[in-house]
Amino acid sequence: MDIWQTTQQAVQLLFNGDMALWGIVGVSFSVSLLAIALVLIPALLIAFALAYGKFPGRWLLLSLFNTCQSIPTVVIGLLLYMMLSRAGPLGNWQMLFTQKAMILGQMMVCFPILVSMMHAAFQNSDRRAWETALTLGASLPRALLSLMWECRFPLLAAIIAAFSRIITEVGCSMMVGGNILNSTRNIPTAIALESSKGAFAQGVALGMVLLILALGLNVLLSFARGKAHLRTN
Repeated sequence: MDIWQTTQQAVQLLFNGDMALWGIVGVSFSVSLLAIALVLIPALLIAFALAYGKFPGRWLLLSLFNTCQSIPTVVIGLLLYMMLSRAGPLGNWQMLFTQKAMILGQMMVCFPILVSMMHAAFQNSDRRAWETALTLGASLPRALLSLMWECRFPLLAAIIAAFSRIITEVGCSMMVGGNILNSTRNIPTAIALESSKGAFAQGVALGMVLLILALGLNVLLSFARGKAHLRTN
């Protein structure tokens, strides 16, 4: 395999508007963005309750979320496959090997990551922002928004970490999506398939998309942090 020639072919695929390649990119982004959007607000509220609330079993629940972060995605995919298969309890939903199943699986993957990292952000925040907002008569939603603004960069880092996790995972998407062309084939599953066939050009091109995405997200986060640092000095 000529690495330089393969890289040239990958770049050509990216800039020539290869429909198959960009269709895979579209599936990957649409599924992952929808998955994280559906769990973002519930994860935010649960993280806040775990950080600022006082109720029995709070630390047990937090430990459960922290443990769920380390579950391999292929195990989550296997459990979801068993539930969505015809013999499973959710077989009537007929979701197996569809984008809906992939979205559900990625929601299960990123939800504990969001809760754990957002909990850490709230835990390390200045509680005076919350208390001051309440003292001034702000409603609970408005006080929460004030607190979120105070720790916006750790919250943004949590969202970026969760999104990076699900858009690059392959185990769950392969199990419940089936890697069907023009339907459930996303970037990681396509890379695995094309590499196994020896078609490295498309795999390298898709890998470049992920690298550009990761670079862009980190530049965005660093820029936001830099702006905040300038305002405080």
